[in-house]
Amino acid sequence: MVAAADLPEVKALLIAAARSGRDLSYSEMLLALGYRFSRPKMRSLCRLLDAIDADARSAGEPELAVLVVRESDRLPGQGWWVGRRDAPPDWTGPDARRFVASRQARAFAYWRDQ
Repeated sequence: MVAAADLPEVKALLIAAARSGRDLSYSEMLLALGYRFSRPKMRSLCRLLDAIDADARSAGEPELAVLVVRESDRLPGQGWWVGRRDAPPDWTGPDARRFVASRQARAFAYWRDQ
């Protein structure tokens, strides 16, 4: 499992990606942390991403979990979309791509200037 102790490293990887203007796949993120991809590890990572975004909201920063995407279509996984009131209803189509691009652009701009 990806441990809560990994949270600072996950956040640092996300900030570095944002400053570089790029996303990371779930596999890339897990490998950077020294883990091989597995569904349980991915779910653990997603819990950390949720915590990072909760902290970001409290600090008035843009979300960072939007930078972690599936390799297949470069969109966040279904869990990222669940419960969002601001997202389009179809989380795989062109509207979803535009929505994700706008959220990623916010993160890129914010962290590039920090």
